[in-house]
Amino acid sequence: MTTRRDIIASSLGLASAALPGMSVLAADYGRGMDGRLMRLPKLDLESHDAFLTTIRVWANTDLAKAARNRATALMQAKGMDPFKAATRADMIALMENDPLIMTHANTWLRNQELMWKVLRTELYSRADFYLSEMESADKAGPGALEVNPRMELPAYTKEEIHMMPGGYVGDELAGHMYHYGTNNFWMGENYQDGVHIGLAEETPVPQDGKVKRILDLGCSCGQLTVALKERFPNAEVWGIDAGGPMARYAHMRASRMKNGANFAQRLAEDTHFPDNHFDIVTSFILFHEVHPDAEPKIMSEVNRVLRPGGVFYPIEGRMRRPAPPTSAFGVFNSWWIRRWNYEVWNEHYAVADYPAILTKAGFVVTDNAASRDNGAGNNNVIGSGTANIMGTKKA
Repeated sequence: MTTRRDIIASSLGLASAALPGMSVLAADYGRGMDGRLMRLPKLDLESHDAFLTTIRVWANTDLAKAARNRATALMQAKGMDPFKAATRADMIALMENDPLIMTHANTWLRNQELMWKVLRTELYSRADFYLSEMESADKAGPGALEVNPRMELPAYTKEEIHMMPGGYVGDELAGHMYHYGTNNFWMGENYQDGVHIGLAEETPVPQDGKVKRILDLGCSCGQLTVALKERFPNAEVWGIDAGGPMARYAHMRASRMKNGANFAQRLAEDTHFPDNHFDIVTSFILFHEVHPDAEPKIMSEVNRVLRPGGVFYPIEGRMRRPAPPTSAFGVFNSWWIRRWNYEVWNEHYAVADYPAILTKAGFVVTDNAASRDNGAGNNNVIGSGTANIMGTKKA
C-alpha cells in the first residue's frame, strides 16, 4: 500500500535529481551546507539560533559571575566561608529565592527549553522531509548502519537528559535535535566539529602504534566517530549508541561527508563485538549520563573487546579524580542542574572514583597528560589537559 511518506519521498527524490550534488533538504530549501554543517532551512531559524546562543554565552559568563558574587555576599553576611562546600539543604535555603541567583539559573534553563522548542517545532512541522532523508541514507555508503528497533533498552537510557524532549531513544529525530542543540551548548565554537576534531587528534594510541579497529561508545550524532575515521582513515571505525535515531542520523551525516565510519544501535555495556577486537575504545561525555550501576559493566565490556595493549580513552570534564563542588555556589549549581536540567546522575559523577573503577575492571590507568604525545596541544575543549585518564588493557 502506498503511503503519504512514499509519495513525499518520491517527490523529494525527483527534486534532488533535478539539483545534482544537493541533498533532499537543500533541494527543498536551497540553503545547502556551511562546511560540515547542513544549514538550518530558514534564515530566521538561524537568526533565532544565533540569538539563543548569545544568551547562553551571557548566562555562562557575565550573568554567572554576578550570581557567583551575590552568593559570596550572602555567605559572608551569614558568617560562612563561600569557598568551602556546604550542605545542599543549606545552600538551597539560602539561594533558591534570591532574585539575582535565580535569574541566572532561570535564564539558563529557559534558554535551554526555548532552544529545544524552536528546533522541535521546525523538525515536526516538516517531519516527512527529515525522516525521508534519513530513510534514503540508511543503506548508503561508504560506511554501514545497523539499527535494532526490538532491542531491549535499560530504563536509564530513556531519561530526558538536558531536558531534550524524548531523550536519545524516544524521538525519531533525536539525532537532529542533539546535533543542532549541542551547537548551542558549545556557544558557537563547534559548528565545524572543531571540538571533536581536536579530541580525535589527542586520542592516545597503543604503545606499539598499531591501530586497525576503533570503537566510539555513546557516539550520539557521530562527530567524534567521524573525526576518528578522518585521523585514522585506514582503520575500521564503529560508533555505537543506545538510540537508534542517533545512529541513523550519525550514519546519514557521515555518508553525506563521504566518511566511512560505521554506526550501530548497541549498548555500551553489551556491544556484541568479539573479544580482543579493538585497538582503541573512546567515549565522549558518556559517563555522566549513565546510571552508576552501568559504569562498571561498561568498563568491563571495554576491557573484553580491547586487545591486549589496547587503550580506552573516556573523555569527560572530570575523570582523573573525584571532583565534588569546592564552593557553596558550586553546590547550589550542581543541585539545580540535576533537578531542572535533568542531569540525573550529575552529583554521583562528581564524586565517582573512575580510576578505581577502571583499575577494578582490569586496566592499567595513566593520566592522559603523560600518555598524550602527538603534540596536539588543544587545551580549550572538554577532555584536554589533565581532565582525563586512559586505561590500557594488560598484555
